[in-house]
Amino acid sequence: MDQVSLVIILLAALLIPLIMAKFKINSLPTAVMEIIVGIVIGPSVFNFVNTSDLISQLSTIGVIVLLFLSGLEIDFSLFKKRRTALTPLEQKNAVNTPKYSPVRLSVYAYSTIIVLSLLLAAAFKVSGLFSDFWLAAILFGTISLGIVIAALKEQELLSKAFGQTILLISVFGELVPMMGLTLYASVYGSNSQSLWLLLLILAVAALLLLRFKPFFRFYQNINKSTTQLDIRLAFFLIVTMVTVAESVGAENILGAFVAGIVLKLLNPSETTRERLDAIGYGFFIPIFFITTGVDLNLRTLLTSGKTLLLIPLFFLAYMVAKIGGYWVLKLRFKQANALAGTALTATTMTMVLAVLRVAKSMKTITSDQSGAFLLAALLTCVISPLIFNKFYSAEKEDLVKTAVHFIGANLSTVPVAQQLRKGWYDVSMYTNHPENYQTYHAQVPVTLMENFTAQDLQDHGVFDTDILVLGHIDAERNYELAKAAKAYGVRRIIVRFEDRNVLNEHEDELRELGVEVYNTPEANITLLRALIESPSTLLLLNDTENSIYEVRVLNHLYTDVQIKNLQFAQDISISQVIRNRKLIAPNGNTTIVYGDRLIFTGNKQTAAQIRQALATAN
Repeated sequence: MDQVSLVIILLAALLIPLIMAKFKINSLPTAVMEIIVGIVIGPSVFNFVNTSDLISQLSTIGVIVLLFLSGLEIDFSLFKKRRTALTPLEQKNAVNTPKYSPVRLSVYAYSTIIVLSLLLAAAFKVSGLFSDFWLAAILFGTISLGIVIAALKEQELLSKAFGQTILLISVFGELVPMMGLTLYASVYGSNSQSLWLLLLILAVAALLLLRFKPFFRFYQNINKSTTQLDIRLAFFLIVTMVTVAESVGAENILGAFVAGIVLKLLNPSETTRERLDAIGYGFFIPIFFITTGVDLNLRTLLTSGKTLLLIPLFFLAYMVAKIGGYWVLKLRFKQANALAGTALTATTMTMVLAVLRVAKSMKTITSDQSGAFLLAALLTCVISPLIFNKFYSAEKEDLVKTAVHFIGANLSTVPVAQQLRKGWYDVSMYTNHPENYQTYHAQVPVTLMENFTAQDLQDHGVFDTDILVLGHIDAERNYELAKAAKAYGVRRIIVRFEDRNVLNEHEDELRELGVEVYNTPEANITLLRALIESPSTLLLLNDTENSIYEVRVLNHLYTDVQIKNLQFAQDISISQVIRNRKLIAPNGNTTIVYGDRLIFTGNKQTAAQIRQALATAN
């Protein structure tokens, strides 16, 4: 019977995404549909499935893997201090004041959630509807990070300020309740040990981080097809941290979450993360969600008058606890998006399931109360994404052009700047020669500066750009400024060297830093050779309708897809794929991998839109 129930659960896990795709059910997260299907096939409706020891164990592994993958989703680069919250270009285009960074907004927003959760918990205690103040406060403050990430990915928002803000609020909404649950279990649990032992979890995590820090650099030189060392490391971290957490009286989900954070800080490759997602979301996690629905016996729950009263009240509490974030998000984003973001952060499920599992094992909550909390959480997962998709629209600051700053206004740079201004670029030029300023300022935006020191350029916001082109005639100055710009954090730097001797001296160092260099005489030689060997080169370069483009694929919607199956395959011609610094001659069956650089030709208008879609981090 155990095996039959497991087969039915796995069949349901297989059919749910297929049915959702067939009937275009996009408004509900897959996890919510899995819980609903679990209710249908469980004792609530058809009673096809009953949980057994085997299924319970697989379900427990599922929640552990889910929390591990949630820890792996945190982008710690968002917490790094930056010199400016926005570039001057973003400041110019932003709707509201740019002084509110995603980190600051998320801290403010979650602070309101903590306050409101405590007030709501007190209200339930005073009214006698639910007497466990701390457990209620923890539950009301939870946010489902997995569902939020899925919604943001669908809208391609994870790389934008709005998406980063909502993501960080959700991270707090999972991390803070996780710590709260650990303290709650330590204080009120019968088998809990001293609180100071919880520090051992962090100590072991730090030790593992230091021990395996060089792992992924060494891993690149090992045969991975049969060893899969990165996956072995991931499960070693999970088991180690879960064991440590349980040994000191904490919950296993805290250990799993910390294990995910440790692996994230080890900076695994995108391929490693995709394989871990495949293992988790392909097997263990669906069993957890479906089993949760199976365990939810609606026939019993809905016969209790108190449960029927608690469901709408708990639902309102989940929503009201997040409402303070609306006024925080309005500080930077437009009103409709503030409402959409607030609604999305009201989504709660993952941590609610984990908290209720722990509370039931501690016998601090009844089955009726647990069912009411869970059904109310299920309602948030149905309603909140619908509100989000209804009200969200692109922010003005997300529609800004790519900023390109040129240092040096001369015959080599001005014509390029003039052409770029016709496309998806916002161009600014800087010169320290008054005569060049007089010559070119009427043709392109040129700023005259007295000095070109690194400090002066920082003070004038020259380094606050997406692309920096160092086109000054002075090669040594270009070299020094390139290093300063890289240290400042400019993402892409292109440097001109007229003197080949200077280039030879610094080329290896700059390339190691990721700086792109070119020598004008050599570029001219290369072009002339191309014209001789490929006469159509000049035709392509002078074509006003078509052009050559290069783009790095960062959008997961277009990864693991064959070129022939790309939705815009008929609009462009991909001539080269650059993968791990190696050229690949593509055909229709070539699969696009995350991080690939595509060299393609196409209509300038269409290609620019396709390029932007491929490069949008998701």
